[in-house]
Amino acid sequence: MTEHLSTRSRLVHDALRAAGIPGEIVVLPDAASTAVLAAAALGVEVGAIANSLVFQCDGAPLLVMTSGAHRVDTAALAGRIGRGRISRATPEQVREATGQAIGGVAPAGHPAPLETLVDEDLARYPQIWAAGGTPHTVFPMTFDELVRLTGGRVVSVV
Repeated sequence: MTEHLSTRSRLVHDALRAAGIPGEIVVLPDAASTAVLAAAALGVEVGAIANSLVFQCDGAPLLVMTSGAHRVDTAALAGRIGRGRISRATPEQVREATGQAIGGVAPAGHPAPLETLVDEDLARYPQIWAAGGTPHTVFPMTFDELVRLTGGRVVSVV
C-alpha cells in the first residue's frame, strides 16, 4: 500500500496508523505547497486545509496547525499561551525539527514529538486535509483526529 510513497510520507502513514487514523495519503500530480494550491487541487475550502507552520518559541520548535484561511498572530498567540516571543523558523530549523521541507510539513512523522498548537477554527470543518510529508502529498482527517495525532493544545491563533 505504501510502496508508492516517499520515505517521509511513509513515516507519516505509520504515525497515522499508530494513532488509529484511517485516512490514506494522496499523491497529487502537482505540488500543493500552499493552502490555496492544496484547496484548489482537492476542491475544498481553503479553511479546511490544516497548515503545518513551524515557529521558534523560547529556544524550541513550536508546530502550529492553523486553518489555511488564517494568518497566525504570533504576538497574540505568545500572550495567549503565556510564552516568550514566537518567530518563524528558518527552512533549516523546519527540516531539523520535522525531517520535512516547508510546503510539505505534516502534523506527524517527525524525528521527535513537537509541542503543537491546533487552531480552534479547524473544528468547523467535518473533514480537514494536511500535508503528508512532501509538497505532493496530503491526507484527510477530522479535527479530533488531528488533536489526538499531535497531542496538540487547541487555541485561537488569530
